Amino acid sequence: MYPVLHIYPDKIKHNAKNLKKLCDKKDVKITGVTKVVSGNLDVAKAMVDAGITSLGDSRIQNIINMKKNDIDAEFMLLRIPMKSELELVVDYVDIVMVSELKTVEWLNDIAKEKNKVQDIIYMVDVGDLREGVWYENAVDEIICAQKYSNIFLKGIGTNLGCFGGVLPSIDNMNILLEIRNEIEEILNRKLEIISGGNTAALPLIENGTLPKGINHFRLGESIICGTDVTNDRIVPGNRQDTVILEAQIIELKEKPSVPMGEIGFDAFGRKPVFEDKGKRLKAILAIGEQDISPDGLIPLDNKIEVLHSSSDHTIVDLTDSDNIYNLGDTIQFKMSYGCLLKAITSKYVEKTIEK
Repeated sequence: MYPVLHIYPDKIKHNAKNLKKLCDKKDVKITGVTKVVSGNLDVAKAMVDAGITSLGDSRIQNIINMKKNDIDAEFMLLRIPMKSELELVVDYVDIVMVSELKTVEWLNDIAKEKNKVQDIIYMVDVGDLREGVWYENAVDEIICAQKYSNIFLKGIGTNLGCFGGVLPSIDNMNILLEIRNEIEEILNRKLEIISGGNTAALPLIENGTLPKGINHFRLGESIICGTDVTNDRIVPGNRQDTVILEAQIIELKEKPSVPMGEIGFDAFGRKPVFEDKGKRLKAILAIGEQDISPDGLIPLDNKIEVLHSSSDHTIVDLTDSDNIYNLGDTIQFKMSYGCLLKAITSKYVEKTIEK
């Protein structure tokens, strides 16, 4: 049944091994992030088999599923938790990222009832404007988090490149380290984890500029897709053919390249723009924006052009391809991180594990 995602755990394992080797040289521990594949068990196992001992996800449901299926790893909840899921956090999560003292208080109350100590990483916003206490206020707030009897401050972390697109740099990493230094002096103990970010921070290791003391990265896109969208690059040594989307042709006709009539907005409120190239051979694929992001589709046949999608259809231009396509044939694509995120989540896209 189409459309289908072909998932290649061995290729993902290759990427994980490559990045672990890179990060080991700088004493940086990796948490492998499974959220873009919805905690897929085969992908999680591939990361563990590559030597990664910590897995992270933003959805508590994925962590619960991995733990119940005996994935042998430490589990980190990456999205700061909702009040409604805190009991599950204490039951299933080894380390949780937090950014609110009230959340810490609630966690402490639940952990005390369950006779547990909950490890936390307190997030610091060093400029990207996503989660975390603003860096200027960080020390005072984070110190307050350590006063609870059933909470252990495992470390601090930051996120970059996701909301504001701010790139990790020597300067913002040093801000995090300065906050670490002040907290350690007040607590009179070392923080175990100083989490400097995600795939976007890898160039700091590659070019030898990562400040000493940053010892943890959360890596998902670079392992699973082999890409680094924030820096607009392919990750050196990593594969990009780890997950392949295959969609079937349901219409194949020659049509004009520009619509007839007055152009308004499409089904998603966008006003499309067309270039007049005369008549073109176009295929409609049985997949749409309910399942993918069309601008994230990368045809394996590089002479195919992806034109546009509606909710259920994707139109591609086959005119310049050297291959002959027929009605009922399929076309294969690599995907961007965002496109894969939608495809893996869609119940209308089959998923198969390939060897």
